[in-house]
Amino acid sequence: MQKLHLFVVALTLVAFIPGPAMAQSDDQAQQPQHQHSMAQASDMHEAHHHDVNRRGDVAMGFSHMKTTHHFRLSSSGGSIEVQVNDPKDSASRAQIQQHLEQLPESFRAGNFSAPMETHGRTPPGVTTLQQLKSDINYTYVPTDLGGKVLISTANPKAVEAVHAFLRFQIEDHRTGDPLTLTK
Repeated sequence: MQKLHLFVVALTLVAFIPGPAMAQSDDQAQQPQHQHSMAQASDMHEAHHHDVNRRGDVAMGFSHMKTTHHFRLSSSGGSIEVQVNDPKDSASRAQIQQHLEQLPESFRAGNFSAPMETHGRTPPGVTTLQQLKSDINYTYVPTDLGGKVLISTANPKAVEAVHAFLRFQIEDHRTGDPLTLTK
């Protein structure tokens, strides 16, 4: 019995003493956990992007699958541009134009409910855009494939807010547009 007890103690000690095959660096020990965290973050980003597209289709009144968004930054503000992917898709073009035609009036009034509904939160810059609404010009321009809303202001603080708002749109919609000023 005493031999059996010593044998169990010896096995227990061996199990807790890392040998060369069991030794891991801190990086190796944390790697699977880090990879798991990265995978979770990626899944969360994908779920968020899916939700942005789903909510956007409802808030804007047209399918993100049939259209392309662009957000451009300029020295005086920027623009929101949407066009159909298929030039023959007159229904989506009409829906784009109807939505974009309404944005200037809403934005001038400080109403950013469509972007807030689309993104599920208040985009950066919106509070300042609401506070400085009388300093900002919003102009709808129809195009052959959809339309655009030109945003301009001479107020530097408002320009910063417009840029924050548009950069957020670029990132959340994953448009790939430049995050810097365009000419």
